[in-house]
Amino acid sequence: MKLSGKVAAITGAARGIGKACAKRFLDDGVKVVISDVDAEGLAATAAELARPDALRTVVGNVAKRADVDQLVATAVKEFGRLDIMVNNAGVARNRDILEITEEEFDEIIGINLKGAFFGVQAAAKQMIAQGGGGVIINMSSVNALLAIPALATYAMSKGGMKQLTSVAAVALAPHNIRVVAVGPGTILTDMVASAIYTSEDARKTVLSRTPAGRGGEPSEVASVVAFLASDDASYITGQTIYPDGGRLVLNYTVPVKEK
Repeated sequence: MKLSGKVAAITGAARGIGKACAKRFLDDGVKVVISDVDAEGLAATAAELARPDALRTVVGNVAKRADVDQLVATAVKEFGRLDIMVNNAGVARNRDILEITEEEFDEIIGINLKGAFFGVQAAAKQMIAQGGGGVIINMSSVNALLAIPALATYAMSKGGMKQLTSVAAVALAPHNIRVVAVGPGTILTDMVASAIYTSEDARKTVLSRTPAGRGGEPSEVASVVAFLASDDASYITGQTIYPDGGRLVLNYTVPVKEK
């Protein structure tokens, strides 16, 4: 129970990795405020986790600064402080790069990158007001480093998040605030089902580039998040940890046309 007594806020927590992080934190004795734009899904997750003593919900869109500020304010109002911020909310669209519209571009960057930036700002301001100290965890992806054309906007947003994590870590180090990121590989979530496992061939292609031979579970990412939030990771800041089943040690492949 190395995190017992801490207070955490998690965005995009109605399902998938965010939900798994909430469960892991609650099991570790953390008081948690979860947020999502999906009010119905958020309520269902709260009911499933069944921890009215230690869990609160806030419906909000991370692309709106006021909604992110409200999440942090709720943590302080309900539990007195904020020690851990997990900027997890994210979306992906499988789209030919030549077909991406301005609206689609703005949506992905707004949620994935701008939303994380708002989360870093809001959490850091509260942590500094408390006297300093805390951990901010950004949910990145192997796509911060890989170049998969069908996920162009997603990859750009996660590439930006890598730098957001780096510059925020340097800026906030004097306040004893660590900023780190987690970059999962293919994790078995709804987003993967809709944007990556778009066909059986697509699933087989992903697994052919994953040495572990399987997709990851949300709980396996939550374990990394819990480690980074703890004092066991006290000398880690500005880094992205990649729980990816070995994905990054393999090169991306392209079709070969015979001459």
